[in-house]
Amino acid sequence: MSVVHRLTAGWLVDHLSFINQCGYEICDSFAYSGGVTLNTSVTSTGDCHATSTFAATSSSRDGPIPGPGDVIETESRTAKTRYVFREEFFDVSKPHIAAVPEEQLWQGCPEVIMWIFSFFHCLLILQKRKRKCVFNQGELDALEYHSKVRNLIWEGTLHLVQEGLKSGFLHRNTTELSCRKNVVPGHIGCGLAELCEMAKQFPAVNESDHQAVHVLDDETSIPEQDLLSCVTENSSNSAKILVLMGQKYLVPPKSSFLLSDISCLQPLLSYKKKYDVIVIDPPWENKSVKRSNRYSHLCSWQIKQIPVPALAAPNCLVVTWVTNRQKHLRFVKDELYPYWSVKTLAEWHWVKITRAGEFVLPLDSLHKKPYEVLVLGRVQGDVKETLRKSEDVLPIPEHKLIVSIPCSLHSHKPPLTGVLADFIKPDVERLELFARNLQPGWTSWGNEVLKFQHIDYFTLLQNE
Repeated sequence: MSVVHRLTAGWLVDHLSFINQCGYEICDSFAYSGGVTLNTSVTSTGDCHATSTFAATSSSRDGPIPGPGDVIETESRTAKTRYVFREEFFDVSKPHIAAVPEEQLWQGCPEVIMWIFSFFHCLLILQKRKRKCVFNQGELDALEYHSKVRNLIWEGTLHLVQEGLKSGFLHRNTTELSCRKNVVPGHIGCGLAELCEMAKQFPAVNESDHQAVHVLDDETSIPEQDLLSCVTENSSNSAKILVLMGQKYLVPPKSSFLLSDISCLQPLLSYKKKYDVIVIDPPWENKSVKRSNRYSHLCSWQIKQIPVPALAAPNCLVVTWVTNRQKHLRFVKDELYPYWSVKTLAEWHWVKITRAGEFVLPLDSLHKKPYEVLVLGRVQGDVKETLRKSEDVLPIPEHKLIVSIPCSLHSHKPPLTGVLADFIKPDVERLELFARNLQPGWTSWGNEVLKFQHIDYFTLLQNE
Protein backbone atom coordinates (compact mmCIF):
# COMPACT_ATOMS: atom_id res chain seq x y z
CA MET A 1 0.00 0.00 0.00
CA SER A 2 0.97 3.62 -0.39
CA VAL A 3 0.57 4.38 3.35
CA VAL A 4 3.94 4.07 5.09
CA HIS A 5 2.90 5.37 8.54
CA ARG A 6 -0.51 6.10 10.03
CA LEU A 7 -0.75 8.39 13.08
CA THR A 8 -3.48 10.47 14.69
CA ALA A 9 -2.27 13.46 12.66
CA GLY A 10 -2.64 11.66 9.33
CA TRP A 11 -0.58 9.57 6.93
CA LEU A 12 2.93 9.44 5.52
CA VAL A 13 2.42 8.31 1.93
CA ASP A 14 4.80 6.75 -0.62
CA HIS A 15 3.45 8.01 -3.95
CA LEU A 16 6.10 6.28 -6.08
CA SER A 17 5.50 2.91 -4.41
CA PHE A 18 1.76 3.22 -5.06
CA ILE A 19 2.31 3.73 -8.81
CA ASN A 20 4.63 0.74 -9.01
CA GLN A 21 2.17 -1.48 -7.16
CA CYS A 22 -0.56 -0.76 -9.70
CA GLY A 23 0.45 -3.82 -11.75
CA TYR A 24 2.22 -2.46 -14.82
CA GLU A 25 3.05 -5.91 -16.18
CA ILE A 26 2.48 -6.80 -19.81
CA CYS A 27 2.05 -10.50 -20.56
CA ASP A 28 3.63 -11.84 -23.76
CA SER A 29 3.02 -15.48 -24.69
CA PHE A 30 5.14 -17.65 -26.93
CA ALA A 31 5.31 -21.35 -27.77
CA TYR A 32 8.32 -23.67 -27.52
CA SER A 33 8.72 -27.16 -28.99
CA GLY A 34 12.02 -28.89 -28.45
CA GLY A 35 14.58 -26.70 -30.21
CA VAL A 36 11.98 -24.96 -32.34
CA THR A 37 10.72 -21.55 -31.33
CA LEU A 38 7.26 -20.87 -32.67
CA ASN A 39 5.39 -17.64 -33.30
CA THR A 40 1.92 -17.42 -31.81
CA SER A 41 -1.09 -16.44 -33.79
CA VAL A 42 -2.85 -14.94 -30.77
CA THR A 43 -1.76 -12.85 -27.83
CA SER A 44 -2.29 -13.56 -24.16
CA THR A 45 -5.38 -12.92 -22.14
CA GLY A 46 -5.54 -10.60 -19.17
CA ASP A 47 -4.67 -13.42 -16.75
CA CYS A 48 -1.46 -14.23 -18.61
CA HIS A 49 -2.60 -17.62 -19.93
CA ALA A 50 -2.51 -18.40 -23.62
CA THR A 51 -3.96 -21.23 -25.68
CA SER A 52 -3.68 -21.17 -29.43
CA THR A 53 -2.34 -22.84 -32.55
CA PHE A 54 1.24 -22.11 -33.50
CA ALA A 55 3.26 -21.99 -36.69
CA ALA A 56 6.99 -22.79 -36.88
CA THR A 57 8.97 -19.97 -38.41
CA SER A 58 12.57 -20.63 -37.42
CA SER A 59 15.07 -23.39 -37.97
CA SER A 60 16.34 -25.66 -35.20
CA ARG A 61 19.83 -26.91 -34.60
CA ASP A 62 18.34 -30.08 -33.10
CA GLY A 63 16.44 -31.20 -36.17
CA PRO A 64 14.54 -30.23 -39.30
CA ILE A 65 11.64 -27.84 -39.28
CA PRO A 66 8.40 -29.83 -39.10
CA GLY A 67 6.54 -29.89 -42.35
CA PRO A 68 2.84 -29.57 -43.17
CA GLY A 69 0.75 -32.21 -41.50
CA ASP A 70 3.38 -33.02 -38.86
CA VAL A 71 2.15 -33.10 -35.28
CA ILE A 72 3.97 -30.57 -33.14
CA GLU A 73 3.98 -30.85 -29.37
CA THR A 74 4.14 -27.34 -28.03
CA GLU A 75 4.38 -25.73 -24.63
CA SER A 76 2.91 -22.29 -24.05
CA ARG A 77 5.12 -19.99 -22.01
CA THR A 78 4.46 -16.50 -20.75
CA ALA A 79 6.96 -13.69 -20.40
CA LYS A 80 6.08 -10.75 -18.19
CA THR A 81 7.41 -7.35 -19.11
CA ARG A 82 7.30 -5.10 -16.05
CA TYR A 83 7.36 -1.32 -16.10
CA VAL A 84 8.12 0.98 -13.15
CA PHE A 85 7.72 4.74 -12.89
CA ARG A 86 10.98 6.61 -13.24
CA GLU A 87 12.46 7.33 -9.80
CA GLU A 88 14.01 10.64 -10.82
CA PHE A 89 10.57 12.24 -10.85
CA PHE A 90 10.42 11.71 -7.07
CA ASP A 91 14.06 12.53 -6.37
CA VAL A 92 13.31 15.60 -4.25
CA SER A 93 16.44 15.67 -2.10
CA LYS A 94 16.53 19.37 -1.29
CA PRO A 95 13.86 22.02 -0.68
CA HIS A 96 12.89 24.18 -3.63
CA ILE A 97 13.61 27.14 -1.34
CA ALA A 98 15.52 26.38 1.85
CA ALA A 99 14.19 27.56 5.19
CA VAL A 100 16.51 29.31 7.64
CA PRO A 101 17.91 26.86 10.25
CA GLU A 102 15.57 27.94 13.07
CA GLU A 103 12.55 27.27 10.83
CA GLN A 104 13.60 23.75 9.82
CA LEU A 105 11.11 21.11 10.86
CA TRP A 106 13.24 19.19 13.34
CA GLN A 107 15.00 22.25 14.83
CA GLY A 108 12.34 24.95 15.18
CA CYS A 109 10.28 25.55 18.28
CA PRO A 110 6.62 25.86 17.21
CA GLU A 111 5.62 28.12 20.11
CA VAL A 112 8.40 30.64 19.51
CA ILE A 113 7.96 30.71 15.75
CA MET A 114 4.20 30.98 16.13
CA TRP A 115 4.68 34.07 18.32
CA ILE A 116 7.04 35.58 15.74
CA PHE A 117 4.58 34.84 12.97
CA SER A 118 1.66 36.40 14.88
CA PHE A 119 3.71 39.51 15.58
CA PHE A 120 4.73 39.72 11.92
CA HIS A 121 1.11 39.30 10.88
CA CYS A 122 -0.06 42.15 13.14
CA LEU A 123 2.74 44.34 11.82
CA LEU A 124 1.59 43.74 8.27
CA ILE A 125 -1.97 44.72 9.15
CA LEU A 126 -0.72 47.95 10.75
CA GLN A 127 1.33 48.69 7.65
CA LYS A 128 -1.74 48.04 5.55
CA ARG A 129 -3.64 50.71 7.46
CA LYS A 130 -0.85 53.27 7.13
CA ARG A 131 0.20 52.58 3.58
CA LYS A 132 -2.03 51.34 0.79
CA CYS A 133 -1.10 48.41 -1.51
CA VAL A 134 1.23 46.63 0.92
CA PHE A 135 -0.93 43.49 0.77
CA ASN A 136 -4.20 43.06 -1.04
CA GLN A 137 -7.24 41.54 0.63
CA GLY A 138 -6.63 38.10 -0.87
CA GLU A 139 -3.12 37.99 0.58
CA LEU A 140 -4.36 39.08 3.99
CA ASP A 141 -7.05 36.38 3.88
CA ALA A 142 -4.36 33.82 3.06
CA LEU A 143 -2.23 34.99 6.00
CA GLU A 144 -5.19 34.72 8.35
CA TYR A 145 -6.00 31.19 7.15
CA HIS A 146 -2.36 30.16 7.48
CA SER A 147 -2.25 31.42 11.07
CA LYS A 148 -5.16 29.08 11.88
CA VAL A 149 -3.78 25.89 10.35
CA ARG A 150 -0.04 26.45 10.76
CA ASN A 151 0.39 24.79 14.16
CA LEU A 152 -1.62 21.72 13.12
CA ILE A 153 0.49 21.32 9.98
CA TRP A 154 3.78 21.88 11.81
CA GLU A 155 3.17 19.47 14.67
CA GLY A 156 1.45 16.78 12.61
CA THR A 157 4.16 16.81 9.94
CA LEU A 158 6.86 16.70 12.60
CA HIS A 159 5.41 13.52 14.12
CA LEU A 160 5.01 11.80 10.75
CA VAL A 161 8.53 12.80 9.64
CA GLN A 162 9.99 11.45 12.88
CA GLU A 163 8.32 8.09 12.19
CA GLY A 164 9.64 8.16 8.63
CA LEU A 165 13.17 8.83 9.84
CA LYS A 166 12.98 6.04 12.41
CA SER A 167 11.80 3.49 9.85
CA GLY A 168 14.36 4.54 7.23
CA PHE A 169 11.76 5.66 4.70
CA LEU A 170 13.16 9.19 5.06
CA HIS A 171 16.88 9.97 5.34
CA ARG A 172 18.18 12.96 7.30
CA ASN A 173 21.57 12.73 5.58
CA THR A 174 20.97 13.25 1.86
CA THR A 175 24.62 13.39 0.81
CA GLU A 176 24.46 9.75 -0.28
CA LEU A 177 21.27 10.26 -2.23
CA SER A 178 21.40 10.83 -5.94
CA CYS A 179 20.90 14.29 -7.37
CA ARG A 180 19.57 13.42 -10.79
CA LYS A 181 18.00 16.14 -12.88
CA ASN A 182 14.28 15.76 -13.35
CA VAL A 183 14.39 16.16 -17.10
CA VAL A 184 11.28 15.23 -19.06
CA PRO A 185 12.15 13.93 -22.53
CA GLY A 186 11.11 16.48 -25.09
CA HIS A 187 8.90 14.14 -27.11
CA ILE A 188 6.57 13.25 -24.21
CA GLY A 189 3.12 14.68 -24.71
CA CYS A 190 1.18 14.13 -27.91
CA GLY A 191 -1.30 16.94 -27.44
CA LEU A 192 -4.15 15.20 -25.63
CA ALA A 193 -5.92 18.45 -24.81
CA GLU A 194 -5.55 19.61 -28.41
CA LEU A 195 -6.98 16.28 -29.58
CA CYS A 196 -10.04 16.82 -27.37
CA GLU A 197 -10.48 20.25 -28.92
CA MET A 198 -10.18 18.79 -32.42
CA ALA A 199 -12.78 16.16 -31.55
CA LYS A 200 -15.46 18.82 -31.58
CA GLN A 201 -15.01 18.95 -35.37
CA PHE A 202 -15.52 15.19 -35.79
CA PRO A 203 -18.80 14.05 -37.38
CA ALA A 204 -21.57 13.50 -34.86
CA VAL A 205 -21.84 9.95 -33.54
CA ASN A 206 -25.23 8.27 -33.49
CA GLU A 207 -25.45 7.02 -29.91
CA SER A 208 -27.90 4.25 -30.77
CA ASP A 209 -25.37 2.74 -33.21
CA HIS A 210 -22.29 3.34 -31.08
CA GLN A 211 -20.99 1.24 -28.22
CA ALA A 212 -20.89 2.89 -24.81
CA VAL A 213 -17.75 1.02 -23.69
CA HIS A 214 -14.60 -0.04 -25.51
CA VAL A 215 -12.78 -2.97 -23.87
CA LEU A 216 -9.03 -3.04 -24.47
CA ASP A 217 -7.35 -6.08 -25.96
CA ASP A 218 -3.57 -6.44 -25.87
CA GLU A 219 -1.54 -3.69 -27.49
CA THR A 220 -4.26 -1.78 -29.25
CA SER A 221 -4.42 1.16 -31.58
CA ILE A 222 -7.80 2.86 -31.33
CA PRO A 223 -9.14 5.41 -33.82
CA GLU A 224 -9.25 8.81 -32.15
CA GLN A 225 -12.99 9.20 -32.72
CA ASP A 226 -13.75 5.89 -31.00
CA LEU A 227 -11.52 6.70 -28.03
CA LEU A 228 -13.13 10.10 -27.49
CA SER A 229 -16.73 8.96 -27.86
CA CYS A 230 -16.93 6.18 -25.27
CA VAL A 231 -15.43 4.99 -21.99
CA THR A 232 -12.41 2.72 -22.46
CA GLU A 233 -11.97 -0.20 -20.06
CA ASN A 234 -9.12 -2.51 -19.14
CA SER A 235 -11.08 -5.16 -17.27
CA SER A 236 -8.22 -7.69 -17.23
CA ASN A 237 -5.73 -8.45 -14.46
CA SER A 238 -2.71 -7.16 -16.36
CA ALA A 239 -1.71 -3.84 -17.88
CA LYS A 240 -2.35 -3.03 -21.53
CA ILE A 241 -0.57 -0.80 -24.01
CA LEU A 242 -2.72 1.69 -25.88
CA VAL A 243 -1.38 3.34 -29.03
CA LEU A 244 -2.82 6.79 -29.71
CA MET A 245 -1.52 9.01 -32.50
CA GLY A 246 1.65 6.92 -32.63
CA GLN A 247 2.34 7.29 -28.90
CA LYS A 248 2.18 4.42 -26.38
CA TYR A 249 0.35 4.65 -23.06
CA LEU A 250 0.23 2.12 -20.23
CA VAL A 251 -3.26 1.32 -18.93
CA PRO A 252 -3.26 -0.36 -15.49
CA PRO A 253 -5.51 -3.36 -14.77
CA LYS A 254 -9.11 -2.93 -13.63
CA SER A 255 -9.24 0.70 -14.73
CA SER A 256 -11.40 2.73 -17.10
CA PHE A 257 -11.22 6.22 -18.54
CA LEU A 258 -12.79 8.79 -20.80
CA LEU A 259 -10.58 11.21 -22.73
CA SER A 260 -12.63 14.35 -23.37
CA ASP A 261 -13.13 17.91 -22.20
CA ILE A 262 -15.97 19.38 -20.16
CA SER A 263 -18.16 19.89 -23.22
CA CYS A 264 -18.14 16.14 -24.04
CA LEU A 265 -19.18 14.42 -20.83
CA GLN A 266 -22.13 12.49 -22.26
CA PRO A 267 -20.18 9.20 -22.71
CA LEU A 268 -19.41 9.24 -18.97
CA LEU A 269 -23.10 9.74 -18.18
CA SER A 270 -24.01 7.00 -20.67
CA TYR A 271 -21.63 4.67 -18.81
CA LYS A 272 -24.50 4.48 -16.30
CA LYS A 273 -22.42 4.08 -13.16
CA LYS A 274 -23.09 5.78 -9.85
CA TYR A 275 -19.97 6.56 -7.86
CA ASP A 276 -19.43 6.28 -4.11
CA VAL A 277 -16.26 8.40 -4.21
CA ILE A 278 -15.63 11.35 -6.53
CA VAL A 279 -12.26 13.15 -6.43
CA ILE A 280 -12.05 16.46 -8.31
CA ASP A 281 -8.91 18.43 -9.19
CA PRO A 282 -10.31 21.46 -11.05
CA PRO A 283 -8.06 23.60 -13.26
CA TRP A 284 -8.49 26.68 -11.10
CA GLU A 285 -8.24 30.06 -12.71
CA ASN A 286 -5.30 32.19 -11.50
CA LYS A 287 -2.74 34.66 -12.84
CA SER A 288 0.11 32.14 -12.86
CA VAL A 289 -1.83 29.72 -15.05
CA LYS A 290 -2.80 32.51 -17.44
CA ARG A 291 0.82 33.64 -17.77
CA SER A 292 2.33 30.18 -18.19
CA ASN A 293 -0.42 28.86 -20.48
CA ARG A 294 0.34 25.37 -19.10
CA TYR A 295 -3.27 24.23 -19.30
CA SER A 296 -6.72 25.61 -19.87
CA HIS A 297 -8.55 26.83 -16.79
CA LEU A 298 -12.22 26.97 -15.85
CA CYS A 299 -14.07 29.77 -14.14
CA SER A 300 -16.38 29.14 -11.21
CA TRP A 301 -19.65 28.87 -13.15
CA GLN A 302 -18.12 26.25 -15.48
CA ILE A 303 -17.03 24.11 -12.55
CA LYS A 304 -20.56 24.27 -11.13
CA GLN A 305 -21.90 22.76 -14.37
CA ILE A 306 -20.02 19.49 -13.83
CA PRO A 307 -22.83 16.93 -13.40
CA VAL A 308 -21.69 15.58 -10.03
CA PRO A 309 -25.30 15.01 -8.81
CA ALA A 310 -25.96 12.80 -11.85
CA LEU A 311 -22.76 10.80 -11.24
CA ALA A 312 -22.93 10.46 -7.46
CA ALA A 313 -24.47 7.58 -5.54
CA PRO A 314 -26.35 8.33 -2.30
CA ASN A 315 -23.95 9.41 0.45
CA CYS A 316 -21.14 9.77 -2.10
CA LEU A 317 -17.89 11.09 -0.63
CA VAL A 318 -16.75 14.13 -2.64
CA VAL A 319 -13.14 15.32 -2.34
CA THR A 320 -12.03 18.52 -4.05
CA TRP A 321 -8.45 19.77 -4.39
CA VAL A 322 -8.23 23.51 -3.75
CA THR A 323 -5.36 25.94 -4.19
CA ASN A 324 -4.33 28.16 -1.28
CA ARG A 325 -6.40 31.06 -2.61
CA GLN A 326 -9.12 31.72 -0.07
CA LYS A 327 -11.43 32.80 -2.88
CA HIS A 328 -11.45 29.23 -4.23
CA LEU A 329 -11.84 27.65 -0.79
CA ARG A 330 -14.85 29.84 0.03
CA PHE A 331 -16.35 29.08 -3.39
CA VAL A 332 -16.17 25.30 -2.81
CA LYS A 333 -17.63 25.43 0.71
CA ASP A 334 -20.19 28.21 0.26
CA GLU A 335 -21.32 27.82 -3.37
CA LEU A 336 -20.14 24.68 -5.14
CA TYR A 337 -20.96 22.04 -2.55
CA PRO A 338 -24.39 23.50 -1.67
CA TYR A 339 -25.17 23.68 -5.41
CA TRP A 340 -24.36 19.95 -5.70
CA SER A 341 -26.22 19.11 -2.44
CA VAL A 342 -22.94 18.19 -0.78
CA LYS A 343 -22.40 18.87 2.91
CA THR A 344 -18.87 20.02 3.82
CA LEU A 345 -17.35 17.76 6.48
CA ALA A 346 -13.64 18.56 6.74
CA GLU A 347 -10.55 20.24 5.39
CA TRP A 348 -7.42 18.14 5.03
CA HIS A 349 -3.97 19.22 3.86
CA TRP A 350 -1.41 17.62 1.59
CA VAL A 351 2.05 18.54 2.92
CA LYS A 352 5.03 18.25 0.56
CA ILE A 353 8.39 17.22 1.98
CA THR A 354 11.83 16.21 0.71
CA ARG A 355 13.45 12.82 1.11
CA ALA A 356 15.17 14.28 4.20
CA GLY A 357 11.84 15.26 5.76
CA GLU A 358 12.07 19.01 5.19
CA PHE A 359 9.24 21.15 3.83
CA VAL A 360 9.80 21.74 0.10
CA LEU A 361 9.13 25.43 0.80
CA PRO A 362 9.39 27.35 4.06
CA LEU A 363 6.14 26.86 5.95
CA ASP A 364 5.77 30.62 6.46
CA SER A 365 6.70 31.61 2.91
CA LEU A 366 4.66 34.60 1.78
CA HIS A 367 4.71 33.45 -1.85
CA LYS A 368 3.86 29.74 -1.93
CA LYS A 369 3.12 27.27 0.82
CA PRO A 370 4.35 23.66 1.09
CA TYR A 371 0.78 22.44 1.42
CA GLU A 372 -2.49 22.23 -0.52
CA VAL A 373 -6.06 21.90 0.72
CA LEU A 374 -8.61 19.12 0.23
CA VAL A 375 -12.27 19.77 1.04
CA LEU A 376 -14.26 16.64 1.91
CA GLY A 377 -18.04 16.39 1.89
CA ARG A 378 -20.88 13.93 1.36
CA VAL A 379 -23.85 14.06 -0.95
CA GLN A 380 -27.05 14.62 1.01
CA GLY A 381 -29.84 12.29 -0.04
CA ASP A 382 -32.40 9.89 1.37
CA VAL A 383 -31.90 9.56 5.15
CA LYS A 384 -32.45 5.77 5.24
CA GLU A 385 -30.07 5.23 2.35
CA THR A 386 -27.49 7.49 3.99
CA LEU A 387 -27.66 5.55 7.26
CA ARG A 388 -27.35 2.24 5.43
CA LYS A 389 -24.34 3.43 3.42
CA SER A 390 -22.69 4.82 6.58
CA GLU A 391 -22.57 1.46 8.35
CA ASP A 392 -19.12 -0.02 8.95
CA VAL A 393 -17.26 3.12 7.88
CA LEU A 394 -15.69 5.75 10.12
CA PRO A 395 -16.90 9.35 10.12
CA ILE A 396 -14.70 11.85 8.31
CA PRO A 397 -12.36 13.52 10.85
CA GLU A 398 -12.11 17.31 10.84
CA HIS A 399 -8.39 17.65 10.11
CA LYS A 400 -5.88 15.18 8.67
CA LEU A 401 -2.52 15.49 6.93
CA ILE A 402 -1.30 13.60 3.89
CA VAL A 403 2.49 13.97 3.96
CA SER A 404 4.50 12.81 0.95
CA ILE A 405 7.44 13.45 -1.33
CA PRO A 406 5.80 15.19 -4.30
CA CYS A 407 6.27 14.25 -7.92
CA SER A 408 8.26 16.86 -9.83
CA LEU A 409 5.77 16.62 -12.70
CA HIS A 410 3.25 19.43 -12.46
CA SER A 411 -0.10 18.56 -10.87
CA HIS A 412 0.65 14.88 -10.20
CA LYS A 413 -1.36 14.54 -6.99
CA PRO A 414 -0.71 11.84 -4.36
CA PRO A 415 -3.02 8.78 -4.35
CA LEU A 416 -6.00 8.88 -2.00
CA THR A 417 -6.96 5.20 -2.20
CA GLY A 418 -5.12 4.20 0.99
CA VAL A 419 -6.03 7.23 3.09
CA LEU A 420 -9.74 7.01 2.24
CA ALA A 421 -9.98 3.27 2.92
CA ASP A 422 -11.37 3.68 6.46
CA PHE A 423 -14.10 6.07 5.32
CA ILE A 424 -15.60 4.09 2.44
CA LYS A 425 -16.71 0.53 1.95
CA PRO A 426 -14.40 -1.79 0.00
CA ASP A 427 -14.94 -2.35 -3.72
CA VAL A 428 -17.03 0.77 -4.24
CA GLU A 429 -17.20 2.68 -7.51
CA ARG A 430 -14.64 5.50 -7.62
CA LEU A 431 -14.29 8.39 -10.07
CA GLU A 432 -11.60 11.03 -10.57
CA LEU A 433 -12.47 14.17 -12.52
CA PHE A 434 -9.78 16.24 -14.28
CA ALA A 435 -7.42 13.29 -13.86
CA ARG A 436 -4.00 13.11 -15.53
CA ASN A 437 -3.26 9.51 -14.68
CA LEU A 438 -5.10 6.21 -14.16
CA GLN A 439 -5.51 3.97 -11.11
CA PRO A 440 -6.77 0.40 -10.69
CA GLY A 441 -10.33 0.38 -9.42
CA TRP A 442 -11.03 3.92 -10.63
CA THR A 443 -12.80 5.52 -13.57
CA SER A 444 -10.86 8.61 -14.68
CA TRP A 445 -11.93 11.52 -16.83
CA GLY A 446 -10.14 14.55 -18.27
CA ASN A 447 -8.73 16.09 -21.41
CA GLU A 448 -5.25 14.89 -20.35
CA VAL A 449 -6.35 11.73 -18.59
CA LEU A 450 -3.52 9.67 -20.14
CA LYS A 451 -0.79 12.29 -19.70
CA PHE A 452 1.27 10.54 -16.99
CA GLN A 453 0.54 7.10 -18.49
CA HIS A 454 2.89 7.81 -21.40
CA ILE A 455 5.31 4.90 -21.62
CA ASP A 456 8.34 7.21 -21.53
CA TYR A 457 7.54 8.16 -17.93
CA PHE A 458 8.24 4.50 -17.11
CA THR A 459 11.31 2.28 -17.19
CA LEU A 460 11.34 -1.29 -18.48
CA LEU A 461 12.47 -3.22 -15.41
CA GLN A 462 12.83 -6.84 -16.39
CA ASN A 463 11.62 -9.81 -18.40
CA GLU A 464 10.56 -12.88 -16.49
